[in-house]
Amino acid sequence: MILAMAADALQIFVFPLFAEGALSPADDVLDIAVAAVLVNLLGWHWEFLPAFLAELVPGVDLVPFWTMAVISVYRKWKQTVIAEEPREQHPALEGRQNSS
Repeated sequence: MILAMAADALQIFVFPLFAEGALSPADDVLDIAVAAVLVNLLGWHWEFLPAFLAELVPGVDLVPFWTMAVISVYRKWKQTVIAEEPREQHPALEGRQNSS
């Protein structure tokens, strides 16, 4: 999450200050590096592909797509972990049989 937020902050606040702005090759190098590190850390997720493509479009890269992609991956991971947790079964009345 910190990596994605730092990359988005660099692209929004620092890179537009240079002469090339959104057309900067440093912007593209940063996107490729961030994509590689995120895939290495979190594994391949489809959310990274649209984020990567959007970050390559000048002007559109001012939207924090890396952060949104990581939040989406985390949200899906958390739902999967919660769904896979075994639930303890507690009988309603221990020691008593059902009288139906």
